[in-house]
Amino acid sequence: MSEPRRVQVLVVGGGVGGYVAALRAAQLGLDAVLVEGDRLGGTCLIRGCIPSKALIHAAGRFAEAGAGAALGIAAAPTLDLRRTTAWKDGIVDRLSNGVAGLLGRASVTVMRGWATFTDAKNCTIETADGPVAVAAEHVILAVGSEAVPLPGLPFGGEVISSTEALGIANLPQHLAVVGAGYIGLELGIAFRKLGAEVTIVEAAERILPRYDAQLTRPVRRWLERHKVTLHLGAKVTGRDGEGRLLVETAQRQSLAIAADRILVTVGRRPRTAGWGIENMALAMAGPFVKVDDQCRTAMKNVWAIGDLVGEPMLAHKASAQGVMVAEIIAGARRRFDPDLVAAVCFTEPEIASAGLSPDEAKAAGEETVVGSFPFSASGRALALEAGDDGGFVRVVARKSDQRVLGLQAVGRDVAELAGEFSQALAMGAVLEDIAGTIHVHPTLGEAIGEAALAALGRGLHI
Repeated sequence: MSEPRRVQVLVVGGGVGGYVAALRAAQLGLDAVLVEGDRLGGTCLIRGCIPSKALIHAAGRFAEAGAGAALGIAAAPTLDLRRTTAWKDGIVDRLSNGVAGLLGRASVTVMRGWATFTDAKNCTIETADGPVAVAAEHVILAVGSEAVPLPGLPFGGEVISSTEALGIANLPQHLAVVGAGYIGLELGIAFRKLGAEVTIVEAAERILPRYDAQLTRPVRRWLERHKVTLHLGAKVTGRDGEGRLLVETAQRQSLAIAADRILVTVGRRPRTAGWGIENMALAMAGPFVKVDDQCRTAMKNVWAIGDLVGEPMLAHKASAQGVMVAEIIAGARRRFDPDLVAAVCFTEPEIASAGLSPDEAKAAGEETVVGSFPFSASGRALALEAGDDGGFVRVVARKSDQRVLGLQAVGRDVAELAGEFSQALAMGAVLEDIAGTIHVHPTLGEAIGEAALAALGRGLHI
């Protein structure tokens, strides 16, 4: 090989964290090179957030088409899953091509290939035209994560990860889902809406263990009402000779569950194998790369973002970290605050959360006031047939100064409220700020202001 190509900023990984970091670096006048061995867009765009939400939307449309009798609408929908999948794939293609266009217009050099590091700043990229040596002044690691298989239940055949679930050509008659976190529930609910029988097995005592019971209760109610079989506090022990999923229940009973597909969603792990991380002298925090609040690693001018650095494994976290790192390299003073990252479960109904829940605030030693407002009292929710699913908005504030510590909601379309939740935390809002904001009527957002008023002891509509 010839002398290595020297670049200011080498971004490894073309997912939402990596390509945004490269774009921002180029905007700031830095020489940015992005390396990606697969399609641009990464897990979120290609095989995660976007295709899953497209499938969830299609499943919702299918289910609603057959449930409009109360509105005077009668329909008998039919499903062509191949066409649904083609529509979903068209969205992915459009967005991936859009990323390529953005990078091209920003003059980011995209190298298609796999990077392997020999030390912290030098790597060889295996491209279709042969190996290319690169020496970088700054390296931004944005290599993402991968699905975790269960011991004794490797991926392959009928045992699938979320990636394969999003590409199923024929609807399974019976889907078994291992793991009742947000990925398992989102996909399990979608397939149930499409007509599959669904069984969910979870080791914890309740669904969505990272959320409090008040938020998850409406989701649990939906699962029960739609005859999704739940085995909580249960342990998967493997498969029998007939391919059935073997489960030990909380009552120590043994079950053999027959299913066309077994979807394993027990978590994700950072992608740390195969690209030379062992040669980079990086400090680790368990399976993750250890970083400070500026995403600096233990090696000078080597940065790590996104799933590689730990929870929450969310695309918007990676994107925010990518922008921050590019700006720090260009001379800005920035830091990352994980408390400002909102999370959404696209379940039925949806859950949105930012900051501390009441229990988390109490565990942190905070004395709080909590206000909530039910969607059963929201005109907009009732008009969307979403007032009777147990949904609500909740605001958590410090009692002494009324500083907002967290906001949560469960209900139809509450994902669209998550931006206001994050903004309230980012601006250091107090209850009066939210209560004094004029929320448009009729919208679901009115419930945020009403929840703040309730926390202040002067609720108007409840």
